[in-house]
Formats: sequence, C-alpha cells, structure tokens
Amino acid sequence: MAGVLTTLLNKLKACACWAWSYLWLLWFLLVAFLIYVLRVPLKMSENASFVAMFLNTLTPKFYVALTGTSSLISGLILIFEWWYFRKYGTSFIEQVSLNHLSPWLGGNESNGNSNSSSNNSPQQTAPECKVWRNPLNLFRGSEYNRFTWVTGKDPLTFYDMNLSAQDHQTFFTCDTDQNRPADEIMQRAWRERNPQLRIQKAKEALDKNSECASAWILLAEEEVTTILEAEKSFKQALKVGEINYKKSQVQQHQSAQHEALHRRDTNVLVYIKRRLAMCARKLGRVKEAVKMMRDLMKEFPLFNVLNIHENLIEALLELQAYADVQAVLAKYDDISLPKSATICYTAALLKARAVCDKFSPEVASKRGLSTAEMNAVEAIHRAVEFNPHVPKYLLEMKSLILPPEHILKRGDSEAIAYVFFHLPHWKRVEGALNLLHCTWEGTFRMIPYPLEKGHLFYPYPSCTESADRELLPTFHDLSVYPKKELPFFILFTAGLCSFTALLALLTHQFPEPMGLIAKTFLSTISAPFNFLLDKIESMLPSTLWHQLSRL
Repeated sequence: MAGVLTTLLNKLKACACWAWSYLWLLWFLLVAFLIYVLRVPLKMSENASFVAMFLNTLTPKFYVALTGTSSLISGLILIFEWWYFRKYGTSFIEQVSLNHLSPWLGGNESNGNSNSSSNNSPQQTAPECKVWRNPLNLFRGSEYNRFTWVTGKDPLTFYDMNLSAQDHQTFFTCDTDQNRPADEIMQRAWRERNPQLRIQKAKEALDKNSECASAWILLAEEEVTTILEAEKSFKQALKVGEINYKKSQVQQHQSAQHEALHRRDTNVLVYIKRRLAMCARKLGRVKEAVKMMRDLMKEFPLFNVLNIHENLIEALLELQAYADVQAVLAKYDDISLPKSATICYTAALLKARAVCDKFSPEVASKRGLSTAEMNAVEAIHRAVEFNPHVPKYLLEMKSLILPPEHILKRGDSEAIAYVFFHLPHWKRVEGALNLLHCTWEGTFRMIPYPLEKGHLFYPYPSCTESADRELLPTFHDLSVYPKKELPFFILFTAGLCSFTALLALLTHQFPEPMGLIAKTFLSTISAPFNFLLDKIESMLPSTLWHQLSRL
C-alpha cells in the first residue's frame, strides 16, 4: 500500500513539474484571469487605492527604519554565508537550493540520467580520495608532544589519530591474541583514546610478559620524550620481535591461527626496523639509516605498499647521492605504480639540478629553452599537476606545520609532509627554487579545467579539500585547489547590504528628498498596473462576474 501511494505521489509530482515546465504561459494566463474575475469580491481597486494612500502618508523615519532593517538582515545573511563558505567551501543558500528545492523542480531525474550516463561511459577517470599512511610520520612522544608543550596546540586531529589506531590494530594484533594475556591487554591499549591509559596498559602488558614487542613499540612511540630514548626502546623491541618472528616462522604452516600470528609478527618486525632506520636518520647517522632501509627492502620486498622507498629517497638526498636517487626513481617511478609528491618532485629536482645553476629567465626568453631546460620545465609541470599545493610551501609563500600521520595524495596534507622533509634538499641545489619560481605557474595554462580533464594525470579530485580539513588541524590555513570563486549569493548579499545601508544613510541625512523619491518610485511602479487594469475593464463587460456567479 505504501509503495503504491509513493508511486502515485511521484507521478503527480512528475506531472506537476512537466506542467510547470512546458505550460507556464497557460498558468500565467489562468492566474491573470482569476485575478480579473475576483477583483470585485476582493475589492482590489479599493485596496490598491488604500495602499497608495498609505504609502503617501509614510514619514521619512519609516523609510530610515525600513532600509536600516533591510541592511541589518542582509548583513547578517552575508556574515553567515561567508562563514559557511570559509568552513565548507560552498554557499549555504546554493546547498539548500540544490538539495531541497531542486528535487521538487525535477532535478532528480536529470541528475539520475547524468549519473547513469556517466556510469555507462567507458572512460571513468574520477579517482578515489584514499588516505595513506605518511611514510615519514613523526614520533608522538618525542616530536608531536613537544610541539604541544611549547605552543599549547594539538598538531594531530582526532580523525588522523583514529586512523592511526585502526592501523595499529591491523598491524599489531591478530585473532589469537586472546590466548595470551599480554597481547590481549595490548588489543585494548591500541583502541584506547587516552594517551596516558595507553601507556599504562602497555606497562601492564610488559609486566605480564616482557617479550611483548607491541608494548615496547607503544612506549617508544608515545612515552619517551627524545629520539635517543625512542631508539633504545625500539632496540629492545627489535630483540623481542626477532625472537617472536623466528618462532612463528617455524610454525606458520601448522594452522590458520599460526599463519595469522606469523603475519602479525612480520608486521611488527618490519615496523620496528623501519622506525629504527628513521631514528638513525634523525640522529645524523644517515649512511647507517640508508643501509638499514636497503636491507629492509631486500628482506621484505612485498612491503612496498608501506612506501619505504620514500624514506630511502629522502636519506639519499641528504647524502647528496643523486645517482642513487635516480636509480631508486627508475625503479619506482613506473606507470603501473601509484605516484606521490616525493616521486614527482624528486624527479623534477634532479632534472632541474642539471640546468638551474645557470638558468636565467631573461636569457631563456631571448634564445629559447635548451633541451635540458625544457626537460626540467616539463618535469616541474608534471610535478605541479600531480600536487599543485607544494610550490607555495617550497617557495615559502605559505607557512609550514607539522605533517600529519596520514596524507591524502595530491592534497595539502601530502604537500606539507613532503616539504617538511625535502625543503632543505631544494635549498641545497643552487638555483632550483628560482627555476621553480619562474615556471611552476605555467602548469595551470595546460589544465584550465583541472577538475574535468588532466594533462598527464587523472583530473584533479574534487574531494581533497574536505578530506584535508579532517586530516589537518584547524589553526592551519588550508590550501585549496583550484581556487574557488565567491558564490553568487555572497556577492548578491554583499551588494544588497551595501545598497540598503547607503539608502538608510541617505534617508537619515536627507529625509525630505529621499521620501519624495520613494513616493515617486512607488507611483511609477504602480502606474502600469493601474493602466493595465483599466484597459482590461474597458475591454471586458462589467457584468462578467455576475454572469459567472449565476452559472
């Protein structure tokens, strides 16, 4: 019964929409005829005369109050619209119109047709906004917390930390943890939101079993306050992790539970070795860090999804081993592998390094670009198309913040994470930033409509702004691409507010002239209506209403 009623209502709605779309002239004539027929019982002529007399008796104070109130209301609407646009990137009035008014005017059918046509099209190029683990994420206890102590601000959002909690539960837990008291405690610890309670549960797990590697990991990440102390804790975790890994490796084929345990122990061991390499890099032992990363990539080649090569690229750039960096790029800058800002901008840096020391925009404009300079410019354009937020941070046109624990590729979060670690490498290459400054904006001439069509990559995803707002703290001024123009309703309310405020000011300063202008304006508007009504009455018989009433 409910389905039949819904179908009937939809049909009536469709008929009404069709009638309003194609028979609007008939509707207009019908309304005009009804107004004419009902003019006598509704006393429209007398009411019009009364309204005109009322408007003529209004004082200038009324017009001041009217225009002032209109200016105040439009100003409040403008403030709300501007706040909504700054927070959500769209107009509130437009959102309401699209979501609530458009369906009643037949918008659903057109949207549905467009969606179906887009689904049927063979070229579906809209990429998904996937959040990735930041391969260079900082340590909470020794880096993020130190920032909080100094500034009183939280560098990580709840959404970002919640994603990390999910990652930790995936990497460091398995179904068989319930059979081991220490691992069962750590399962609850990774789900705990309070940092102090997490640390307390990790210590409880170590009291139960001193060979609980995930407990050592949590203490190294969140309790210690220096990188040196974190390295000591990770070394202790490495001893335990290697023992557990070797035990589970022998037993992995006995059952599905043993296989899951071995998979968890493998994740733990890879994570520990990677963080130890990062500790060595932060403590200045860069060659040692490079060796640890290379060994880790050889020992566990299937863990490329963790993007350990990006850690290796950054460490090699610190050593200025550009040939080794080029070898890593040749392996991972492949069409079948997902790109990143590190891959694209490092490739651009290496090509710019060959020409940037002698590059001059004045000379290049006269003689043209050489082959090497053209290759460098094309590499910069490729990198900027992939992530257009990076250049402003590299050129220090926007201030940096601490990178989040998760990034959105091609988004502002990835740009921050890249520049935070790679800005010194660009500064070390003389002229690289100058070449970037002279050429990066030329990318946008090749992609005038980046949300619709890209040049070397997929169209720029439209969901990056909303995802980055979740990943980055509120005190950061989010970088938005492409730059959004002010919605029409903000401009309209701004103009309306300014116009009514000006009218209120003029009416207050010059009450008599403005009152005369208002009366003249109202008389001018009402004159055509009165003229049209008189003409209709002269053309049609005055007894038409009486004849209709008799029928």
